[in-house]
Amino acid sequence: MALIRRERVERPDWFHFEVPDMFRRMLDLDWESGWLRVEEFMDEGTLVVRAELPGIDPDKDLELSVANGVLHIRAQREEKTEKGDKEGYRSEFRYGAFVRNVSLPEGVNDDDVTATYKDGILEVRIPLPAEKAKPPVTKVPIARG
Repeated sequence: MALIRRERVERPDWFHFEVPDMFRRMLDLDWESGWLRVEEFMDEGTLVVRAELPGIDPDKDLELSVANGVLHIRAQREEKTEKGDKEGYRSEFRYGAFVRNVSLPEGVNDDDVTATYKDGILEVRIPLPAEKAKPPVTKVPIARG
């Protein structure tokens, strides 16, 4: 198993602003990668991408597609709780949409991509193409003239 390093995209100077550590920890935000966190690793010639998506229905709240060498993950979550008793009524809701795009290695066959969702974890498996045999190197003799 090997980890894949992804380079971060440089932002314009005006985009950078500092969020104090106290607030960053409280909100658990990762400004560079968005709120939909994923992990990527290699497993015997297969790129594995996992995303933590608890509390969603993958049949209606999750959209997964591959186009132009990019894996697109889009999820939507909506939670409602209602409580009514003799003292009153209370309703709470949380909702949001999350999008993450992952660049895929060159030569990946879109039809070979598979995905599973279990216990709040989306796992996408992308088989990598076999490495092409490199042509042998031929040494060219140099004649003195």
